[in-house]
Amino acid sequence: MIDQAAADAVLARIEERDLVELALHVTSVEAPPGGEGESAELIYRWLADEGFAPRRVGMFEDRFNVFAEVPGSGTGPALAFNSHIDTWMRRDDHLIWRDPGNRDYHLGREDGDLLIGNPVVNDKGPMAAWMLAAKAIRDAGVKLDGSIYLTMVAGEIGQEPVDEFQGKRYLSKEVGARYLVNHSPRAGFCVCAEATAFRKGWIEAGKAFYKITVYGGPVLYTPYVSRPYAPGEHPNAIVRAMPLIARLEDWALEYERRHTYESPGGTVVPRVNVSAIRAGQPWLVLQNPEVCMLYLDIRTVPGQDGGAIRHELRALLDELGLEGTVEQFVDRPGWEAEGIEPLSDALDAAHRFEFDADTEIATPPECSMWRDHNVFNEAGIPSLTYGPPGVAGAGTFAVRKADLLRASRVYALTALAMCGPR
Repeated sequence: MIDQAAADAVLARIEERDLVELALHVTSVEAPPGGEGESAELIYRWLADEGFAPRRVGMFEDRFNVFAEVPGSGTGPALAFNSHIDTWMRRDDHLIWRDPGNRDYHLGREDGDLLIGNPVVNDKGPMAAWMLAAKAIRDAGVKLDGSIYLTMVAGEIGQEPVDEFQGKRYLSKEVGARYLVNHSPRAGFCVCAEATAFRKGWIEAGKAFYKITVYGGPVLYTPYVSRPYAPGEHPNAIVRAMPLIARLEDWALEYERRHTYESPGGTVVPRVNVSAIRAGQPWLVLQNPEVCMLYLDIRTVPGQDGGAIRHELRALLDELGLEGTVEQFVDRPGWEAEGIEPLSDALDAAHRFEFDADTEIATPPECSMWRDHNVFNEAGIPSLTYGPPGVAGAGTFAVRKADLLRASRVYALTALAMCGPR
C-alpha cells in the first residue's frame, strides 16, 4: 500500500527542472571504465552538499563506490537503489570506435525535450531519478519503517582482465557492486535502475568469455608466400581462422536456440559474439602471423555450466581440422531472483499509481545482458531492474525528460510502498 498523503508530499517535491539539472550535473565529467574516480567524487560531493552524509566504499582510492542512506526505524525492510558510475568507453579506444571523441559517448547535454548522451542513458539518468526521489522523501519528512540505501557503483561495464591487460584498470564487478555489497549495510531488496522502457525483470544472463587460439605457420616473409595453399595448410593463422569464424556463426545460432530460458521474471536468450581478434603486428606487416586469437562473449542462462562450452568449441576446431587451443577466462553465472514478490508487488503498485496500467515484463535483450542485479541476486538480495526507455546497447543515446521524470516518481512511490509507514 502507498500512503496517499506521503505520496502527495513526496511527488510535489520532484520537479522536472531539478531532475534535468541533476542529470546534467552527474554526466558533466567523464567516467570511462577504470577511470570512474572523478565522477564518483562529483556524486559524493552532491550528496554531501545535500546533507546525506555519504561515504566512499572502495577497493581503490580512485575507483570507489558511493553509499548513502535515508534512515528508517528498522522495523521494515531496507531497499537499495543501485546504478553504475562508469559509462561504456574511453576516448582512446580508437581501434574499435568510428568516432571515439564524440561528446555524446562521454557526457550529457540537453536538447529540447531530450537529454542526450550515452552516460545519461547508461546509467546516470536513472541514477539521478532515484537520487532526486530519495531527496524528496527525506525533505518531505516521511517517517520510514525501512531504510533507503543509495548505492552508486564502479565497474559495471563488462571489461575483464585477459592476457597482458591486467590490474585494477580492467577490473569490473570485483571493485563495484560485489565490493559494495560486502562493505556496506545489507539491503533486504534492491532496484537496479537501468533503462527498460518501464518494464521489470528479475533474471539476467551470465557470461562465459573464451579465447580460441588458431595456429598457422611457419612464418614467411611476404615474397615467399606461394599461393595456392591446400585448405588448412595456409601458413597465415588469420586465413586459417576464417572458416572457424563462419562456423562459429552457425554454432551461435544453434547454441542460443538450445539454451533459451523462460521464466516469470523474463526470458534469457544467450547470444554469442566474436568480439575481438588479435594477430600479427601492425608495425611489422612483412610476415604472416603464426597465431590468431579470437575472443568470444558467450552468454549463459541461470544454472548453466559455462565451463562445459569449452568442449563444444574444441569440437569445432577438430571438425575443421585446425590446430589450436580453447581457454576460458571469465565465468560469471546468471541469476534469477528468489523471494522477489514483495518488491515486485511494490513496484507494480507504484507503476500503476503513475501509469494506471500493469507493469510488463522486460524483453529478452534486457534479460540477456549483464546488469548489477545479478550481483545482488547472487548475494541473496532479491533484486529487479526497472527504468525509463533508452537502451544504450541498442544504439540509443537519448531519453525524454518526461520519461525520466516519470521514472523518478515511480522510484519514489516504490520506496514508499516498501519502506514507508504501514
